[in-house]
Amino acid sequence: MACGLHTIVVDDAVRALRPDFAVLLMIAEGIANGPSDDDSATWLATAARRAVAPDDDDHVLAWRAAYRDFGAKPKRTKPSVDALLGRGRRGDALPAVNRVVDAYNAVSVDHVLPIGGEDIDAYRGPARLTRATGDEPFDTVAAGAEVVEHPLPGEVVWRDDAGVTCRRWNWRQCVRTRITETTKNALFVLERLAPYPIDRLVEAGDDLAGRLRAPAPDVRIETRLIGPAG
Repeated sequence: MACGLHTIVVDDAVRALRPDFAVLLMIAEGIANGPSDDDSATWLATAARRAVAPDDDDHVLAWRAAYRDFGAKPKRTKPSVDALLGRGRRGDALPAVNRVVDAYNAVSVDHVLPIGGEDIDAYRGPARLTRATGDEPFDTVAAGAEVVEHPLPGEVVWRDDAGVTCRRWNWRQCVRTRITETTKNALFVLERLAPYPIDRLVEAGDDLAGRLRAPAPDVRIETRLIGPAG
Protein backbone atom coordinates (compact mmCIF):
# COMPACT_ATOMS: atom_id res chain seq x y z
CA MET A 1 0.00 0.00 0.00
CA ALA A 2 1.46 3.35 -1.08
CA CYS A 3 0.20 5.22 1.97
CA GLY A 4 0.29 3.67 5.44
CA LEU A 5 -0.90 5.27 8.65
CA HIS A 6 2.64 5.61 10.03
CA THR A 7 3.78 7.57 6.95
CA ILE A 8 1.14 10.33 7.16
CA VAL A 9 2.39 13.66 8.50
CA VAL A 10 1.16 17.12 9.41
CA ASP A 11 3.82 19.66 8.45
CA ASP A 12 5.18 22.15 10.95
CA ALA A 13 3.90 25.01 8.77
CA VAL A 14 0.34 23.84 9.43
CA ARG A 15 1.07 23.34 13.12
CA ALA A 16 2.31 26.92 13.32
CA LEU A 17 -0.93 28.11 11.75
CA ARG A 18 -3.27 26.09 14.01
CA PRO A 19 -1.53 24.38 16.95
CA ASP A 20 -4.95 23.11 18.09
CA PHE A 21 -5.41 20.95 14.98
CA ALA A 22 -5.87 17.21 15.49
CA VAL A 23 -6.77 14.51 12.99
CA LEU A 24 -8.05 10.98 13.36
CA LEU A 25 -6.82 8.88 10.45
CA MET A 26 -8.56 5.64 9.53
CA ILE A 27 -7.56 3.05 6.95
CA ALA A 28 -10.26 0.52 6.04
CA GLU A 29 -9.21 -2.44 3.89
CA GLY A 30 -11.77 -4.68 2.21
CA ILE A 31 -14.70 -2.25 2.24
CA ALA A 32 -17.91 -3.23 0.45
CA ASN A 33 -18.95 -0.20 -1.56
CA GLY A 34 -21.69 0.17 -4.13
CA PRO A 35 -24.43 2.53 -5.24
CA SER A 36 -26.36 4.56 -2.69
CA ASP A 37 -29.07 2.35 -1.18
CA ASP A 38 -31.94 2.49 1.30
CA ASP A 39 -29.59 2.39 4.29
CA SER A 40 -27.40 5.23 3.06
CA ALA A 41 -30.47 7.26 2.07
CA THR A 42 -31.75 6.90 5.63
CA TRP A 43 -28.37 7.99 7.04
CA LEU A 44 -28.38 11.13 4.89
CA ALA A 45 -32.03 12.00 5.53
CA THR A 46 -31.66 11.53 9.29
CA ALA A 47 -28.48 13.63 9.39
CA ALA A 48 -30.12 16.40 7.35
CA ARG A 49 -33.10 16.58 9.70
CA ARG A 50 -30.93 17.12 12.77
CA ALA A 51 -28.28 19.34 11.19
CA VAL A 52 -27.22 22.16 13.49
CA ALA A 53 -27.11 25.77 12.33
CA PRO A 54 -23.51 26.33 11.15
CA ASP A 55 -23.52 29.98 12.21
CA ASP A 56 -24.18 28.91 15.81
CA ASP A 57 -21.66 26.08 16.12
CA ASP A 58 -18.27 26.76 17.71
CA HIS A 59 -16.52 24.09 15.65
CA VAL A 60 -17.78 25.48 12.35
CA LEU A 61 -16.75 28.98 13.46
CA ALA A 62 -13.27 27.67 14.31
CA TRP A 63 -12.94 26.23 10.80
CA ARG A 64 -14.05 29.50 9.23
CA ALA A 65 -11.36 31.27 11.24
CA ALA A 66 -8.75 28.73 10.12
CA TYR A 67 -9.68 29.33 6.48
CA ARG A 68 -9.25 33.07 6.94
CA ASP A 69 -5.87 32.40 8.59
CA PHE A 70 -4.45 31.04 5.33
CA GLY A 71 -6.18 33.54 3.07
CA ALA A 72 -9.31 31.66 2.00
CA LYS A 73 -12.79 33.19 2.08
CA PRO A 74 -15.01 30.73 3.99
CA LYS A 75 -18.23 32.23 2.63
CA ARG A 76 -17.06 31.55 -0.93
CA THR A 77 -15.21 28.25 -0.40
CA LYS A 78 -16.73 26.66 2.68
CA PRO A 79 -15.18 24.06 4.96
CA SER A 80 -16.76 20.74 4.00
CA VAL A 81 -18.87 20.35 7.14
CA ASP A 82 -20.08 23.96 6.83
CA ALA A 83 -21.37 23.27 3.31
CA LEU A 84 -23.11 20.03 4.31
CA LEU A 85 -24.77 21.58 7.35
CA GLY A 86 -25.97 24.48 5.24
CA ARG A 87 -27.71 22.11 2.85
CA GLY A 88 -29.40 20.29 5.69
CA ARG A 89 -30.60 23.49 7.34
CA ARG A 90 -32.02 24.79 4.04
CA GLY A 91 -33.99 21.58 3.63
CA ASP A 92 -31.90 20.44 0.68
CA ALA A 93 -31.08 16.75 0.42
CA LEU A 94 -27.55 15.80 1.32
CA PRO A 95 -25.78 14.53 -1.82
CA ALA A 96 -26.06 10.79 -2.51
CA VAL A 97 -22.83 9.63 -4.13
CA ASN A 98 -22.24 6.00 -3.18
CA ARG A 99 -22.68 3.99 -0.01
CA VAL A 100 -19.29 4.77 1.56
CA VAL A 101 -19.29 8.47 0.69
CA ASP A 102 -22.87 8.72 1.98
CA ALA A 103 -21.73 7.09 5.24
CA TYR A 104 -18.94 9.56 5.96
CA ASN A 105 -21.03 12.56 4.87
CA ALA A 106 -23.79 11.51 7.28
CA VAL A 107 -21.26 11.04 10.10
CA SER A 108 -19.79 14.44 9.26
CA VAL A 109 -23.16 16.14 9.73
CA ASP A 110 -24.12 14.07 12.79
CA HIS A 111 -20.85 14.90 14.56
CA VAL A 112 -20.27 18.40 13.09
CA LEU A 113 -16.85 17.35 11.83
CA PRO A 114 -15.03 17.67 8.50
CA ILE A 115 -14.44 14.18 7.09
CA GLY A 116 -12.78 13.20 3.84
CA GLY A 117 -12.49 9.81 2.18
CA GLU A 118 -9.87 8.71 -0.36
CA ASP A 119 -9.14 5.60 -2.43
CA ILE A 120 -5.81 4.76 -0.89
CA ASP A 121 -4.79 2.50 -3.79
CA ALA A 122 -4.71 5.62 -6.01
CA TYR A 123 -2.14 7.33 -3.79
CA ARG A 124 1.41 7.93 -4.94
CA GLY A 125 3.50 7.99 -1.80
CA PRO A 126 2.38 9.11 1.65
CA ALA A 127 -0.32 11.64 2.46
CA ARG A 128 0.70 14.86 4.16
CA LEU A 129 -0.99 18.06 5.22
CA THR A 130 1.09 21.05 4.20
CA ARG A 131 1.04 24.59 2.86
CA ALA A 132 1.19 24.79 -0.91
CA THR A 133 3.87 26.43 -3.02
CA GLY A 134 1.30 27.02 -5.76
CA ASP A 135 2.96 24.73 -8.32
CA GLU A 136 1.26 21.48 -7.27
CA PRO A 137 -1.24 19.95 -9.74
CA PHE A 138 -4.82 19.43 -8.64
CA ASP A 139 -7.06 17.42 -10.96
CA THR A 140 -10.71 18.41 -10.78
CA VAL A 141 -13.82 18.90 -12.91
CA ALA A 142 -14.94 22.26 -14.33
CA ALA A 143 -17.88 22.71 -16.70
CA GLY A 144 -18.15 18.93 -17.02
CA ALA A 145 -14.53 18.42 -18.13
CA GLU A 146 -11.51 17.23 -16.21
CA VAL A 147 -8.95 20.01 -15.76
CA VAL A 148 -5.76 20.59 -13.80
CA GLU A 149 -5.71 23.55 -11.43
CA HIS A 150 -3.18 24.73 -8.86
CA PRO A 151 -3.61 25.87 -5.24
CA LEU A 152 -2.69 29.35 -4.15
CA PRO A 153 0.70 29.80 -2.45
CA GLY A 154 0.29 29.26 1.28
CA GLU A 155 -3.00 27.38 0.94
CA VAL A 156 -3.38 24.43 3.32
CA VAL A 157 -3.66 21.24 1.27
CA TRP A 158 -3.55 17.49 1.59
CA ARG A 159 -1.22 16.00 -1.00
CA ASP A 160 0.85 13.00 -2.04
CA ASP A 161 3.85 12.66 -4.37
CA ALA A 162 1.68 13.19 -7.48
CA GLY A 163 -0.12 16.35 -6.40
CA VAL A 164 -2.86 17.84 -4.28
CA THR A 165 -5.55 15.41 -3.13
CA CYS A 166 -7.70 17.98 -1.28
CA ARG A 167 -7.61 21.77 -1.60
CA ARG A 168 -8.20 24.34 1.14
CA TRP A 169 -7.75 21.81 3.93
CA ASN A 170 -11.08 20.01 3.41
CA TRP A 171 -12.92 22.03 0.76
CA ARG A 172 -12.65 19.94 -2.42
CA GLN A 173 -11.13 16.55 -3.22
CA CYS A 174 -9.37 15.66 -6.45
CA VAL A 175 -10.67 13.24 -9.05
CA ARG A 176 -7.74 10.81 -8.92
CA THR A 177 -8.19 9.60 -5.34
CA ARG A 178 -11.95 9.93 -4.88
CA ILE A 179 -13.88 6.95 -3.55
CA THR A 180 -15.87 5.15 -6.24
CA GLU A 181 -18.16 2.14 -6.19
CA THR A 182 -15.17 -0.10 -6.98
CA THR A 183 -12.93 1.21 -4.18
CA LYS A 184 -11.72 -1.58 -1.90
CA ASN A 185 -9.30 0.20 0.42
CA ALA A 186 -9.90 3.68 1.77
CA LEU A 187 -8.31 6.38 3.90
CA PHE A 188 -10.63 8.53 6.00
CA VAL A 189 -9.52 11.85 7.48
CA LEU A 190 -11.51 13.24 10.43
CA GLU A 191 -10.30 16.75 11.30
CA ARG A 192 -10.76 18.71 14.51
CA LEU A 193 -9.99 22.17 15.88
CA ALA A 194 -10.47 23.47 19.43
CA PRO A 195 -12.86 23.57 21.22
CA TYR A 196 -14.05 20.25 19.72
CA PRO A 197 -13.35 17.48 22.30
CA ILE A 198 -10.90 14.74 21.32
CA ASP A 199 -13.20 12.07 22.77
CA ARG A 200 -15.97 13.29 20.47
CA LEU A 201 -13.55 12.95 17.54
CA VAL A 202 -12.91 9.34 18.53
CA GLU A 203 -16.67 8.71 18.84
CA ALA A 204 -17.15 9.94 15.28
CA GLY A 205 -14.50 7.47 14.10
CA ASP A 206 -16.27 4.64 15.90
CA ASP A 207 -19.56 5.66 14.27
CA LEU A 208 -18.00 5.61 10.81
CA ALA A 209 -16.31 2.26 11.46
CA GLY A 210 -19.66 0.77 12.45
CA ARG A 211 -21.28 1.89 9.22
CA LEU A 212 -18.40 0.46 7.19
CA ARG A 213 -18.64 -2.88 9.01
CA ALA A 214 -22.41 -3.25 8.48
CA PRO A 215 -22.11 -4.62 4.92
CA ALA A 216 -18.58 -5.99 5.39
CA PRO A 217 -18.02 -7.45 8.89
CA ASP A 218 -14.50 -8.58 7.92
CA VAL A 219 -13.29 -5.12 6.90
CA ARG A 220 -9.89 -4.41 8.49
CA ILE A 221 -9.79 -1.03 10.21
CA GLU A 222 -6.78 0.73 11.72
CA THR A 223 -6.73 4.21 13.22
CA ARG A 224 -4.11 6.73 14.26
CA LEU A 225 -4.69 9.97 16.14
CA ILE A 226 -2.33 12.84 15.45
CA GLY A 227 -3.01 15.16 18.36
CA PRO A 228 -2.67 18.91 18.72
CA ALA A 229 0.76 20.50 19.07
CA GLY A 230 2.08 20.69 22.58
